[in-house]
Parts: sequence; C-alpha cells; structure tokens
Amino acid sequence: MSYSVDMSTAKSRRNQSVAGSFDPSSSSSSTSTSCSVIVPAFRENANLRPLVTRLFQAFASHPSSSEFKDAEVVIVDDNSRDGSEETVAALQSEGYNVRIVVRTTERGLSSAVVRGFREARGQRMLCMDADLQHPPEAVPSLLLALGESKPFVLGTRYAEGVEMDKDWPLHRRIISSGARMLALPLTPASDPMSGFFGITKQKFELAGPVNAQGFKIALDLLVKAHIPANGIAEVPFSFGLRQEGESKLDSKVMIKYLEQLVELYRYKFGTLPLVLALVLLLVVALYVWTTLVYPVLF
Repeated sequence: MSYSVDMSTAKSRRNQSVAGSFDPSSSSSSTSTSCSVIVPAFRENANLRPLVTRLFQAFASHPSSSEFKDAEVVIVDDNSRDGSEETVAALQSEGYNVRIVVRTTERGLSSAVVRGFREARGQRMLCMDADLQHPPEAVPSLLLALGESKPFVLGTRYAEGVEMDKDWPLHRRIISSGARMLALPLTPASDPMSGFFGITKQKFELAGPVNAQGFKIALDLLVKAHIPANGIAEVPFSFGLRQEGESKLDSKVMIKYLEQLVELYRYKFGTLPLVLALVLLLVVALYVWTTLVYPVLF
C-alpha cells in the first residue's frame, strides 16, 4: 500500500528568477516528461531540499538545459514520518517538479527503485541516493548519455583520475572492491555496485523478472535487461560522504548481496555451472586452509 503527494497545479511563489539560477515556474508539470530522477529514501528529510534544489540548478546551468525543461524528481519514501512529505509539498509550492510516493507496507532499497522506475513519466530514468554522496551536478551528464545505442548509464567511481573521499572508511573500500570482483563474470561494467545509474524506460520494461529484494538493483538490471558491453555508458564521478543520516550498510545487507549473486549466476549461466563454481571454490578454500592456515595456527 502506498500513496502519492503530487501537487501538479502548484503555482510558483517567485515572479522573477536570478540570472543563471533555476526558475521553478519554468518547470513543467505535464503528465509526460523526457527525464525522471528517482530517489529512494528513508529518513532523509534533511537532505531532500538541498538535493532537489541542486538538481534543478544543475539542469538550468547545463549547456543543454533545454533537454531538462520538463525533468521530474520522484522521491520514493518508506514511510519515514520525518517531515519528508511536508518538505516535498513546500518544494512543490515553490514550483519544483517533484513528487513523493510514500510506501506504507513495502520496505527496501531495490524495491523502492523499481517502484520509482514504474512511476516515472520520463523515457530516460536515473537513480541516485538521497544522502548527497552522488553529486546532483553530475546528473545531467548521466541522463544525456542515455539513448538508443546506450540504454544503460553508470556513474563509476573507478575511472582514471577519480578518487573517493579521503575520509571514506577503509572497510567500505574493501567491501566495494570485493563485491566488484565477484560480479565480474556477470557484467563488464567497471562499477556494477554503483547506486548512481540510469536506464531507458523501454529497456527497463523489457527486462526479465527483477529481484526487488536484491542488494544492488543496477547489477540486477545489467544482467536481466541483457545489457551488452557496448550498451553501457560510463560517467566518472567522485564519491563523497553522506551529509545527514546514517549508513544502511550492515552484515544483513552483505548476506543479501551474496544471495543475489547466486540468483544472478543461476539466471545467466544455469544451475550446473553454478554448482561447479561452488565446488571449485570449496576445493580452493580447503587447499588454502590445509596448506597455509592450519600449519600456522596449529
């Protein structure tokens, strides 16, 4: 069960716009749009206003700003009850083309993304975090990279010259690198663990059954939408620290990722290759234990 807050008839409170800044009154409130930005959220109220205002400022200041004149932002909130609805309503009353879908019975990041893509009115759709770790200023470049020949775009943290925030914890870096290695047989994408990605509406609707309970929805879509290597556009971005709220990464999330990997390997390669791979891993683990670990410990 869910409900939506969408004041599409909201009037702009502003009569004039500052040169070079976004004018909310120019934002379209029509039922169709070229681009949709999906933002899954849970207790992210403190980040919503800076996120939305920075997004529309990035659209307005981009050289191809006409491409975004009817862009929309869709917040998919898991019933946070933290003032998010009121913040979105205030942004709507200022003329920003943003709406919020509040889910009262569903939970989870991946299912929120799937819900947002289904709700989206745009043909080019992009997912980003609400915590401002994904820079709103990079969104226009990702959306423009989407097209018929590139139905999937990925914001990558592993391009040449890109650095993560120096304060990003070491254990998070190790987990991210390990997760990437485990996904290599599934996709050639440099950063399939990224939550900063986009897909065309057409390709999303043609994808196989998406695991809405999975850990990394981008990886799921890369496999089940059958995205070829030459169909992926990659846009480098610098990964920052979250501005407000708490990280949701824990051991349960990592276990879900391993479960998702098993499901995706089975989907792409079948059951027999998966069993053989698991047996091989077991043999290697036993060899490492008996020849390297056991002699040292005992």
